[in-house]
Amino acid sequence: MDLETDLPPMARALGADYFGVADLTGAQEFIRAQGGDRVARYPRAVVMGIRLLDELVDLLPERDDPAVGILYRHHTYDVANQLLDQIGLRIANTIQHDGYRAFPVPASKRTSDELIAGVFSQKLAAHLAGLGWIGKSCLLVTPDHGPRVRWIAVLTDAPLAPTGTPMEPRCGKCTECVDICPVHAFTGRVFQNDEPREARFDAAACDRYFKELEKNGRPAACGLCLWICPHGRKKARRPVGLKPEKQE
Repeated sequence: MDLETDLPPMARALGADYFGVADLTGAQEFIRAQGGDRVARYPRAVVMGIRLLDELVDLLPERDDPAVGILYRHHTYDVANQLLDQIGLRIANTIQHDGYRAFPVPASKRTSDELIAGVFSQKLAAHLAGLGWIGKSCLLVTPDHGPRVRWIAVLTDAPLAPTGTPMEPRCGKCTECVDICPVHAFTGRVFQNDEPREARFDAAACDRYFKELEKNGRPAACGLCLWICPHGRKKARRPVGLKPEKQE
């Protein structure tokens, strides 16, 4: 098999909407700090994404309705993550059959309560592969569908050519995601790769909010920062009381 040629159509046939290859060699210090040597030893990441359904994302302003929260969690977390994990495993198996190492990273699985993070950043891989930029919400923002994408990565030593380079932020003066956050978790700072996540995002505040929702018997669903991003919203369904979109 020619991995360079065959992996992209294979990933799309399995259900991926995005495909990229990231060169991880320049980010190994960050990767090691998050996941240790077991993940920092891989020089490449094959990254794939699934576009979320707009009809479900556009329901998020109504998330106080338990039915909305349950539907959103089910499709955009449970089902999407299962499909991404299956795609990652199939791609990893294919790479291994070709004689290279392959380590599929779970689509959404926290491995550190201290860091409030998984073993590897899927957003980092997508960013390095040239698929988008890191927005003020700390989400990966794609040019065509904004942050309405979920990601999976397969770490590997296969000598695949990177598909792109990191995009510069295109958020401009927009602060929609910052302003709408119910716990004010974002500082509004533009992404800088030499700054810690804490300079832009209070992950603990976000985590406490989700736990409070669950404690009160509500689905752990927010996603307003994802919903409101102008790069993902094609047709606004804005409920009364929310501010109009800002123009860059």
